[in-house]
Amino acid sequence: MTAPRLIAEPGMRAARHVLILFAVAAPLGGCESYRPAPISAARSAAALDARSLGDPRLQTFIAAAESASPANGGAGAWGLDKLTLAALYYHPDLDIARSKLAEARAGVVTAATIPNPTLSFEELSYNASLATPSPWVAAPIVNFLIETYGKREFRTARASHLVEAAREDVATASWQVRGRVRNALIDLSAAKRRSTLLQQRLALQNELVTLLEHRLSAGAVSSLDLARERIARDRAELEARDAEGRLAEARNALAAAIGVPAAALDGVDLSFTALEHPAPPKAAALGSLRREALVGRSDVQSLLADYAAAESALALQVASQYPNLKLGPGYIYDQGQSKFMLLPETELPIFNQNQGPIAEAKARRAAAAARFTALQTRILNQVDGAAARYFAAARAFDAAKALADRAAARQSSVEHAFRAGEIDRPSLLTGEIEGATAKQSLLDAEVQRLQALGGLEDALQHRFLAASAPLPVVRADPRRPVEGRS
Repeated sequence: MTAPRLIAEPGMRAARHVLILFAVAAPLGGCESYRPAPISAARSAAALDARSLGDPRLQTFIAAAESASPANGGAGAWGLDKLTLAALYYHPDLDIARSKLAEARAGVVTAATIPNPTLSFEELSYNASLATPSPWVAAPIVNFLIETYGKREFRTARASHLVEAAREDVATASWQVRGRVRNALIDLSAAKRRSTLLQQRLALQNELVTLLEHRLSAGAVSSLDLARERIARDRAELEARDAEGRLAEARNALAAAIGVPAAALDGVDLSFTALEHPAPPKAAALGSLRREALVGRSDVQSLLADYAAAESALALQVASQYPNLKLGPGYIYDQGQSKFMLLPETELPIFNQNQGPIAEAKARRAAAAARFTALQTRILNQVDGAAARYFAAARAFDAAKALADRAAARQSSVEHAFRAGEIDRPSLLTGEIEGATAKQSLLDAEVQRLQALGGLEDALQHRFLAASAPLPVVRADPRRPVEGRS
């Protein structure tokens, strides 16, 4: 195709330029306009600092997401379910996953788009020396690209599979956010209970030291006995101070897991009911749960969609062996004569038949299959390891509970003996300190069991702690009026 020739007088040239520009720009009337969206670090920081669990839009989101049964902990309390929904609303990891989903959905629109025709001029000239029948020669051509062998369908199928993968990635992010909220809630509950137990133990140690000091002055005990209890008291005081610090850290960790500032938890009625009554799996049911995880986990479904996208990409490259067709219907006005033409054009696959891109697509499909097998292997090991840790922690908890029960029985016997006048006050305090120590050991075993159960939840993507609110919640952005699929 030769370059257009434009020979005209200055005034007529300007008029033709205007007409051509109008013809090209007319279809652009429905185009989207650019709207700048600058980010202000100061405004963003202020918005983050103003986040609150009392936000009306958050409350609307929670009300829409909860099932008919009340959320764990009661209507006014913030239990694991409601805190998880708050994290799904606020946490930036979900924003990132949702934005990738929105990008993938836009990719479907791009893939399904029919190529626009192009307008060109084979010739546009003006012969000033010729007056009749016409001094003009004009040859406009409209070029249409016709994609063959279903290329657009394969391209659209690949983009649709990537949307499914991105949707499953949102589900994976939801599970990860829930896991962090659950772990932070377990740590906060443990820190609160541990701080209470240590304060009680410290009070008992202080009272015991005071009694022994009085007895030492009366010569009733040795200085060695008093020194031993003072050391125990100092250790208890250090542990109590450390527990206070851990309580503050656990509170901040819970706020971070939700995606709000720590001040947002001020005055919030937190409920730990979900941690008090877990529904752990039976060993006999673990096999079916593991099979479900190997097939149905969101990251498994995401990689399956990735593999399907790689399949569609390979099919597209195979179809690309066959050239597309270009049609250029045109019209020539040649100095008073009208001529019509059809200019078909196609690529000649002589030097290559798209072997390179096909080989690359095959390799990417093989890599997707390898990633899928590797993921299932990791899940298998993760589930087996988490199950072993949980059942070991459950046995340790049962042993700690038996020890705590025996310590409680001994304490009850000591209290009975004290009321009967058979033992003195220091002996009673020693028994109570032993009981408080046993309770602390039981708490540690209980926390380890809950943490192991949480790890098993993550491995199976199956909830054993609280199960009333729906998960995952897949939306484009719950803080905006535009919603995606749920």
